[in-house]
Amino acid sequence: MLQTEIFDKNVEAYEKWYEAYAEVYQSEIMAIREQLQKLPENLRGIEVGLGTGQFALPLGIKEGVEPSKAMAKKAIGRGIEVIDGVAESLPYSDLQFDFVLFVTVCHLDKIKQALAEAHRVLKHKGAILIGFLDKDQSVAKQYLGKRHRSTFFGKATFYSVDRIEKLLKENGFKNLEFIQTLFGDLDEIKEVQMPKAGYGEGSFVVVKATKK
Repeated sequence: MLQTEIFDKNVEAYEKWYEAYAEVYQSEIMAIREQLQKLPENLRGIEVGLGTGQFALPLGIKEGVEPSKAMAKKAIGRGIEVIDGVAESLPYSDLQFDFVLFVTVCHLDKIKQALAEAHRVLKHKGAILIGFLDKDQSVAKQYLGKRHRSTFFGKATFYSVDRIEKLLKENGFKNLEFIQTLFGDLDEIKEVQMPKAGYGEGSFVVVKATKK
């Protein structure tokens, strides 16, 4: 993953974003949860690049991978089991999990390799879920417009829905389902938004796909 040092040095700023944009954050949680609820109960899953646990904790995900030691320390304090590692080389054996979650893949170093690793550690017919900022919508465009002065998004790579769809299919996933949220610019969102099916309107898209 990119910029591990930046995340190590800016844990407080990272945490404050979730407070400043609480409605945005809760809207994203709702969209991810809606996709997770389509899966059977009592499954074992991980979040890859779980940061401080801001998503894993409310979603009930008990374990995952995080390369930033400072971020991982915060997540461990929240009761999450964290293994030091990167998405491109997951520290797990084959066929371990029922689902793998990524939230914001824009910081991945090699996204193709990361998706191949997710496919490897998933059980047969396991699910991958990816929450990402659609490159073609307003929030990603906002971040791109001010990336030269952004702490976390200076080297981020945003993807279109078409690109994510192509990458998933190339890495052995099928049955893609999309939902979306974040309708409007970040600073305009003052209420938690209900997700809706599809993509092309909301800035935050969650895709669920099945391992072939």
